[in-house]
Amino acid sequence: MRIGVPREIKVEEYRVGLTPASVREYVTRGHDVIVEQGAGLGIGASDDVYRSAGAAIVGTAAEIFAIADMVVKVKEPQPTEWCHLREDQILFTYLHLAPDAAQTKGLLASGCTAIAYETVTDAHGGLPLLAPMSEVAGRLAIEAAGAALRKSADGMGKLIGGVPGVAPSRIVVIGGGVVGTHAARMAAGLGADIVILDRSLPRLRVLDEMFLGRVRTRYATLEAIEEEVIGADVVIGAVLVPGASAPKLVSRALLARMKRRAVLVDVAIDQGGCFETSRPTTHQAPTYLVDEIVHYCVANMPGAVPVTSSHALNNATLPFGLALAGKGIRALIEDPHLRAGLNVHRGQITNRAVADSQNLPAAVPEKILAA
Repeated sequence: MRIGVPREIKVEEYRVGLTPASVREYVTRGHDVIVEQGAGLGIGASDDVYRSAGAAIVGTAAEIFAIADMVVKVKEPQPTEWCHLREDQILFTYLHLAPDAAQTKGLLASGCTAIAYETVTDAHGGLPLLAPMSEVAGRLAIEAAGAALRKSADGMGKLIGGVPGVAPSRIVVIGGGVVGTHAARMAAGLGADIVILDRSLPRLRVLDEMFLGRVRTRYATLEAIEEEVIGADVVIGAVLVPGASAPKLVSRALLARMKRRAVLVDVAIDQGGCFETSRPTTHQAPTYLVDEIVHYCVANMPGAVPVTSSHALNNATLPFGLALAGKGIRALIEDPHLRAGLNVHRGQITNRAVADSQNLPAAVPEKILAA
């Protein structure tokens, strides 16, 4: 199979779909890999490094889309990219379609087979291709919060860990999954006062044992969320509903009851955000104020550390990508976990959560793949 790797063009996105090490794995198995010129510069990988791994280098993304059987990316295709997709082509990347009707329409019109990293599953009910970026984003969330708390960044002027004799910042993490766990781990390392809210008692028990009492846990009723948010210096929004839009857990009305210049970090912004006042921002202009509350809503947080992120992502995606390259659509039929990643196929939505988020019909993957 011919595997295409275009350069990422989303604003301030420096990751790459395949690292040179991954290219070598594909080439060793008899596949052709075509990489756009400069695609790996964000991780310090030159075109010559890709050539040494066995890739061919082409000058434009249009050439990639024209000849590749499977396109491997990091971020969702932009309008100038989805217009090049075609019916006999596989797209393997993050999609986050639920809040993005325009992209959904573009993928449906292309007729391509679009597989989303974020909805591929594993035997334990996890999301193995989302997990590495969630780990990165969770850790970055605390770094971002620390920067946003500074007076020079419109924050309240507080240090996350405090100092002897001065209380640390109070950090509220909504969601005890991968993002929330890694955010709490970073915050605990800095000496913050932390509480994690979640609706799963088994998960809260795991977190309680994991942190040995260093982090408080609380069941996430609406009342509990309100109480904790009102007293917080930082709120990390780490809620995930696989494939669907994130629930709005902090209303604008609640902002008026929060501490002035407290910080909201919305890690769920790719899925529409979990705060009512969230809107996507960039690394260049990461924050804004609403009712004197600082909002950090960067939509591609792991893109700030592309070397770590690209290698972590490739470690997770490589086995699935090789299966697709070796078997094509048959890989989806044989592997129910990879099939869970199928979001769009030949003009039909195949993910129920995405379809419900946009009030569109959903096809049954098993039926249309067998057709």
